[in-house]
Amino acid sequence: MTARRRLRERLEPGLRQLFHLYWRIARGMTLGVRGVVLDGGNRVFLVRHSYVAGWHLPGGGVEVGETFLQALRRELAEEGRIELTGEPVLHGLFFNGHVSRRDHVAVYVVRQFRQDRLPEPNREIAACGFYDAAALPADTTAGTRLRIAEVLEGATPTTTWR
Repeated sequence: MTARRRLRERLEPGLRQLFHLYWRIARGMTLGVRGVVLDGGNRVFLVRHSYVAGWHLPGGGVEVGETFLQALRRELAEEGRIELTGEPVLHGLFFNGHVSRRDHVAVYVVRQFRQDRLPEPNREIAACGFYDAAALPADTTAGTRLRIAEVLEGATPTTTWR
């Protein structure tokens, strides 16, 4: 484990609380969006951020005045160089209580897209790629695994993120 990763893991809980304190003051409720992006072989696109542990579905916060679909388009472009070529399908709305009592996430299934290449690692995205659902990276988050199982295996969706 690198020194940078150890430092991030040590600071992550405090930074998360600090960000959510800011969001609590600045916003009454936080909204997020994530995409279950599936290629022709049903492999799912995952990202590993530089500032939080684990592998996640691509996505992020919905900004004031932005729709869920606008936020999804923006986040997919930023995190994966993914451009929607068709309409994504809403999979569900989830309460993300382990992050905050005010956080909600909309999850879309994306099958129609274009990606000219994988993005290079940067300050936000440490790594990304398409993975077979049966061979996800070991530190893929529980919520991410649940959403993938719901979409690919027809598991009953829960109302909470994990």
